[in-house]
Amino acid sequence: MARIIMVTGGQRSGKSVFAENLALQLSDHPTYLATARVMDKEMENRVAIHKERRKNAWRNIEAPLYADAISFKEKEVVLIDCLTLWATNWFFEKNEDVKSAALALKEQIGSMHKKDATFIIVTNEVGLGGVSANSIQRKFADLQGDVNQYVASIAEEVYLTISGIPVKIK
Repeated sequence: MARIIMVTGGQRSGKSVFAENLALQLSDHPTYLATARVMDKEMENRVAIHKERRKNAWRNIEAPLYADAISFKEKEVVLIDCLTLWATNWFFEKNEDVKSAALALKEQIGSMHKKDATFIIVTNEVGLGGVSANSIQRKFADLQGDVNQYVASIAEEVYLTISGIPVKIK
C-alpha cells in the first residue's frame, strides 16, 4: 500500500516548497507529477519558477487528468502538485458536474493508493475565504473540499502550511 502525505494550505502559503523539501528528505531523486495545464503567460511563469527551484534532481511527469495510469517504481517518492489543479481539470472535463469530477478523482487517488510508493499530495484549502457569490466557484469549493477530505482520510500524515510554516495536523 502507498504512503500518502497531504500538504494543504492557502495560495502562496509555502505548501510546494515544504512538500519539495520533504520529498528530497525521503529520496535523492523524487518524481514531480505536475497536474497544471499551462493556458496563459502567468501560469507559464509559475511553472518556470517551480522548475527552476527543482533543478535536475527530479524526474518530471505532466499528467493533467489520468495520473493513475503512470507506472511508478517500487518505493518511489512522488510529489503531486497539485490536487487543486487536478480537480480543476476534472471539474471542467466533467462539465462542472461536482459528483462526476469527485468520483473520477477519488477513483484515481484510490488506484494510486494501492501502489507501493510514497505520494506527497499538495492541495489548497479553497473554502477558508468564505462563500463565493459565483456559483461555479461555490461548486468548485464543494468539489475541492470533498476531495481534500477524502485524501486526508487515507493519508498517514497531513500538514497545514500557514505563512511558510508547516503545522502537522495528523
